Amino acid sequence: MSDWIDVAAVDEFLPGTCRKIDTDDFPILVVNLDGRYYAIENTCTHEYAELSEGKLEGEEIVCPLHGARFSVVTGAVLAPPAIENLRTFPVRVTDGWVEVDAEGV
Repeated sequence: MSDWIDVAAVDEFLPGTCRKIDTDDFPILVVNLDGRYYAIENTCTHEYAELSEGKLEGEEIVCPLHGARFSVVTGAVLAPPAIENLRTFPVRVTDGWVEVDAEGV
């Protein structure tokens, strides 16, 4: 069962920007990479830090606490100190709105 959540209107979600959304279970970070949208969990898997407070560098998000790097596309760890990948979530565009499936994959 899917639980699609509106993130933002496509025309208000500019390339190279992120949006944090809170669900009942956990926060999700949605990223616009040149019109391609990706969603990952917003909490670093090393220590608690919100990745939405970090820096987006190309297709990577850098944790603001200890500098761990993750792929926005796959959720994979790209640099320590994190060793556990991030959970990813399906994203779609429907009627001009970016939506994320909080049930994930």
